Amino acid sequence: MSTARRKREVPDLFRFERELWACGVRWVAGCDEVGVGPLAGPVVAAAVVMSPTVDVAGVRDSKTLAARQREELARRIEAAAVSIGVGVVDATEIDRMNVLRATLEAMRRAVNALHVKPDFLLVDARTVPGVAIPQRAIVDGDALSHSIAAASIVAKVRRDAMMRQWHEQYPQYGFDRNMGYGTREHLQALARFGPCPLHRRSFAPVRQLGLFPSGGNGGGPG
Repeated sequence: MSTARRKREVPDLFRFERELWACGVRWVAGCDEVGVGPLAGPVVAAAVVMSPTVDVAGVRDSKTLAARQREELARRIEAAAVSIGVGVVDATEIDRMNVLRATLEAMRRAVNALHVKPDFLLVDARTVPGVAIPQRAIVDGDALSHSIAAASIVAKVRRDAMMRQWHEQYPQYGFDRNMGYGTREHLQALARFGPCPLHRRSFAPVRQLGLFPSGGNGGGPG
């Protein structure tokens, strides 16, 4: 593949931000979330406002990065950002409101946690309810927008850190490795121990176990 062709295929991660800055918008926030699919743990969203003069090299969709790369980039983003907000919705809330509504609520909390109010939001694939800020949903936004990609990295690193901390209290589930996703190891641990308070009881693999009473805490069959 020629160099010219490779350059054409690399997305311009500042395209959407640059359009807004050119129209006089000062503060643009990218917003994204992680943790929709796991069986345990919270949904975590981040909102990141970057200065038009800042380009954190290497920022891209968090799913394409190794853990060590994400952690290093998160440190650089947090050092360079004008403002960062993080929103967390825990498993109990997810079960009460459903995971889609929980995702939107986490995003709303993240935006409201910003100490610099953005003039415009760029959001991965959806819009954030309950905020009086103009916004645009961008499908695959974490691969197309620097601001959204930065938010995806911050959210992923924050959530992974939470799951590693929870692993210390509930080591039987391997949260430090599976981050709450339904891996074979995790499912086997669920079958053996039942769920802990971090598990989403409305999710089928947890709900269908039938091994535990309501209010179980991971101290089930040994």
